[in-house]
Amino acid sequence: MHSDNNIKLTSAEISQLWSAYMSDSLAICVLKYFLEKAEDPEIRPVVEYALKLAQAHIEKLTLIFNDEKFPIPYGFNEEDVDLTAPRLFSDAYFLYYLQQWSSLGLISYSLALSLASRTDVFDYFSECTEDSKKLLKKTRNILLTKGLYIRAPYVTTPEKVDFIQKQNFLTGWFGERRALTTLEVSNLHANLQRNVLAKTTFIGFSQVAKSKEVARFITRGKEIASKHIEIYSSILIENDIPASVSWDNQVLNSTVSPFSDKLMLFHVNALAVGAIGYYGTSLSTSSRRDLSTHYLRILGEVLKYIEDAANIMIENGWMEQPPKVMDHDKLANN
Repeated sequence: MHSDNNIKLTSAEISQLWSAYMSDSLAICVLKYFLEKAEDPEIRPVVEYALKLAQAHIEKLTLIFNDEKFPIPYGFNEEDVDLTAPRLFSDAYFLYYLQQWSSLGLISYSLALSLASRTDVFDYFSECTEDSKKLLKKTRNILLTKGLYIRAPYVTTPEKVDFIQKQNFLTGWFGERRALTTLEVSNLHANLQRNVLAKTTFIGFSQVAKSKEVARFITRGKEIASKHIEIYSSILIENDIPASVSWDNQVLNSTVSPFSDKLMLFHVNALAVGAIGYYGTSLSTSSRRDLSTHYLRILGEVLKYIEDAANIMIENGWMEQPPKVMDHDKLANN
């Protein structure tokens, strides 16, 4: 299977391969449903392309795991998706979903690539990175063609290079606030877009969840996303930057779930986990104190939501245990 087959997988490689398998097994279920319901002749091919990528990834990951005699994760399968369920989302939602999914793939695969030591693992994540780039390009082109692409805000080009002279560059809560930097605008806009997608997803999932506990929990996620949208929008509007985005009309009125509660809760948790990385980056690149305070508060709120999601999954026997190191003390005591 690989040229350096006497080299064991490192902990970093195992964690990234395991996470990739879980993600792609979920994606296959979601994309099969999308493909079953998509009607637009331009959108269907890109959904089909994304599905084939996820299926190819699972095949390659399975080969690596089998070669290492590593247990194949259970993940998600046909029992987690109902292709006969009525349409829950619009075709436009499918397109926005793929745009965010491929963007997240670029980030996660780049990290996995940087952690890969073995040649076959490095090559696998290199291919995945290229796959995400191609999918993002296809999705972007269709969004542009249909006039659905949401661009980051335009700003005035600076006339000259300048240097910061005063400490008030860092202020935010009191006194006159400086204008946002383009990096801060970029982060606010991107986080706004992600929360709009998350809110739309939560609206759809909450109205079809079979368990009342899961429905209430996902509704709570929708409310958190709504609050974050309001925060990001108000900051942009305060700086005379347009921020109005709404996809609420992308959710249809079906109450029959196309997905298992287990899949939807895992998906909701994955969105929240992904947000932590984005918010951390935004925090580290925001110099205005009011922005830093907002991000810190938002991070705490999302972390609590993730913890509560884990508790519900554990209570229902839905949380698959990630690979862990050997507990030598426990073995010695036994």
